[in-house]
Amino acid sequence: MTISADIESGDHASSATSPAPFDQGVAELYQALLVPILFEPYAAEMAIVADRSKPGSVLELAAGTGALTRALRATLDPPTEIVATDVSQAMIDIGAPSVTMSRTHWMHADAQNLPFAPEMFDLVICQFGAMFFPDKVKAYGEAQRVLRGKGRFLFSTWDSLAANDFASCVDECLAELFPSDPPDFLRRLPYSYFDPGPIKAQMSSAGFESVTCDRLQLTAVAATAHDVAAAFCQGTPLRGEIEWRAPERMSEIVEEVAGRMEARHGACPSGGMSALVVTGRVS
Repeated sequence: MTISADIESGDHASSATSPAPFDQGVAELYQALLVPILFEPYAAEMAIVADRSKPGSVLELAAGTGALTRALRATLDPPTEIVATDVSQAMIDIGAPSVTMSRTHWMHADAQNLPFAPEMFDLVICQFGAMFFPDKVKAYGEAQRVLRGKGRFLFSTWDSLAANDFASCVDECLAELFPSDPPDFLRRLPYSYFDPGPIKAQMSSAGFESVTCDRLQLTAVAATAHDVAAAFCQGTPLRGEIEWRAPERMSEIVEEVAGRMEARHGACPSGGMSALVVTGRVS
């Protein structure tokens, strides 16, 4: 199968109904700081899980700047076709040049309205993107639609803030710095979708069978506490929430968060992180 020749044959056109919260400046810091700290360790594990079924074709949703895409390309059999998609063009602009190998394609696409014909892929995979889908059942239904028989949908979502040391430290520090109106991006979106019951129910509603939801705990490591503080405060949509509240104080706030991070997790910080890995199969 040649994916690139079949992309335009889908009945569903791409749309912009899912949020694209990462502009170019945020995306650059996300790639430089947050990806090595949080996403590359999980990408390596997700690629191993993906390889178990030896898929011939893979669709990646919410690929971001390509942490998982690179891990998949390094782990899966070389003939495997990979299509990496994201709703944020800023993310694609950074990620696409990092994976230019053959049989790897990048495109702008909304997970809730995929521009692919039915039954095109053996595996649909998504690392830490499901939390951002406004209509999760619709997105999962789209994944189910483009999968072949016996195909799998594999995705990860963060566990609670309390189970993720770096994120909870950042959140607590910002709550103290802004006691009357704390920035709530972390608890509102990325660390909000961790209850296995609703996740399994939504997957089943979208037509998936044999749904599993397993916790995977890893360790986050950073070169400096400042890297962690800058990664969260400037390399995620927290940046906009902080700048809206204190537009002249970003550097000061990053230093405050870095100080808290170093006091709690060390000058070269390490901390526990936890995610859920969800799998489902089509009949």
